[in-house]
Amino acid sequence: MNRQNSDGEQEKAVVYVIDDDRSVREAVEDLLSSVALEARVFGSVQEFLDQDVADAPACMVLDVRMPGQSGMDFLSHMQELGLHMPTIMITGHGDIAMGVKAMKDGAIEFLTKPFRDQDLLDAIHHGIETDRARRALEAQASELQKRWARLSQGERDVARLVAQGLLNKQIAGELGLSEITVKVRRGHAMRKLEVRTLAELVRVADRIEAATRSHQKPASL
Repeated sequence: MNRQNSDGEQEKAVVYVIDDDRSVREAVEDLLSSVALEARVFGSVQEFLDQDVADAPACMVLDVRMPGQSGMDFLSHMQELGLHMPTIMITGHGDIAMGVKAMKDGAIEFLTKPFRDQDLLDAIHHGIETDRARRALEAQASELQKRWARLSQGERDVARLVAQGLLNKQIAGELGLSEITVKVRRGHAMRKLEVRTLAELVRVADRIEAATRSHQKPASL
C-alpha cells in the first residue's frame, strides 16, 4: 500500500545523488528531470548530512570514491544513522570484490561508469518502489501500536492469551477472572484494535508479542 496525499496521489519521491564529480551530478540530475523525478545533488557525504532528509519515498545514488568519507564507508553506516533508503552505488573504478561488498552492505545495485541511462533509471525506480513499500509497512505498524496503546492492561493480557490459543475458560483460570469478564475484555480489545474476527485478533496480538521480544516495531496487519 502506497501512501497518498489528500488528492489521492502518491507521495512525490526524491532521489539523492552524492558524487564529487560535478559533471556526473548534472548529468544524473538532467536524466531524472527528464522523467519527472526530483533530484537533490551533493558533492560529498558531509554536504548530504548537513541537509534535512525529506519525509518522502526516496532512493540514493552514491559514488564509491569521494574526498572525505567514501561512499562505501557511508553505505556501511547508513542504517546506524537511521537512513533506510535503497542505495545504488556507482563508480568509475569498480571490481567484482567491491561490488560484492557493496551488495552485502545493502546496496540494491552496483553500476560501473559509464553506465546506460536506462540501467540507472531501472534501479532508481526499483529503489523508490521498495522504499514506498517500507514506508507503508512502517505506517501500518505505527497505527497498530497506537491501537494497542488504547487497550487496558487487562485487555492486553486477555488478547495475548487468546493469541496463544487458550479458550475463554482457560484464560479465566489463568488470570483469575470469570468467563464473562474474559469475554467482555476480549470484545473491548477487538473493538479498540479495530478487528472483526478472532483470527484478526490473534494476528495483531502475535505481531505485538513478536515486536516486544525483538524490541522492534510490529509488522503490518
